[in-house]
Amino acid sequence: MADNIYLPYLVTIEKITQEAPGVKTFRLKFKDEEVARSFEFKAGQFGEYSAFGEGECTFCIASPPTRKGYIECTFREAGKVTTALAGLEEGQTMGFRGPYGNTFPMDEWKGKSLLFIAGGIALPPMRCVIWNALDTRSSYRDINILYGAKSVADLVYKHELKEWEERPDVNLLTTVDPGGETPEWKGQVGFVPAVLEKMNPAAENTIAIVCGPPVMIKFTFPALDKLGFKPENIYTTLENRMKCGVGKCGRCNVGSKYVCKDGPVFSRTQLEALPAEY
Repeated sequence: MADNIYLPYLVTIEKITQEAPGVKTFRLKFKDEEVARSFEFKAGQFGEYSAFGEGECTFCIASPPTRKGYIECTFREAGKVTTALAGLEEGQTMGFRGPYGNTFPMDEWKGKSLLFIAGGIALPPMRCVIWNALDTRSSYRDINILYGAKSVADLVYKHELKEWEERPDVNLLTTVDPGGETPEWKGQVGFVPAVLEKMNPAAENTIAIVCGPPVMIKFTFPALDKLGFKPENIYTTLENRMKCGVGKCGRCNVGSKYVCKDGPVFSRTQLEALPAEY
């Protein structure tokens, strides 16, 4: 990596979990034992994951830095590269470049409450931060999680949602869009911004981390305004804009910023200083 910024590490797929229709989680282990021992990253950083002969895609590192010996990524099969990745099996080899980008300021948040708001396949970038906070639970006050998806089938990390729901030190609220519920569904039915307002979390000494489809974020920010959250206490990630990861291709350029180098984590205050096209 030091000699060639585009040369990926070789990683073995240790475990594949089918999270939802078309959505998989890969647990990856570095083939080089020295790299496996020395590799470090922080919550919010991302990588480039490659299927040899097909190309590479940008995903967050979905596992927390508090858990050593492996990294995980979660992706939806949508295009050429993700289709190739989805066709791989446990034990096969793929490539990984990273970690890249800035991080969520976990140390600055110590002593505060955390409110996680996620929609659909956007839970993976937040999962890293959630587990980071839960693995260092005494550093934070209340932890509230609001997660929504189009339907019950589209909810990812179902086994972990159950674990979070059963924890006494976490308040989890799950919701699905109207029409996406099943007869057995016991969660909320409604769009995330509306459920957030009903949830009515306290804004004082609380950090809100928002990740989801653009339309969800568009309506969630005003809901947070109503609840009294200040822009500097709201964070999100723009990782879907990135391609090369190292500021060379210019694809993620927004005004004077490169999302891959200046982000992908931004506070709402920082977002408001960017051009409207972000």
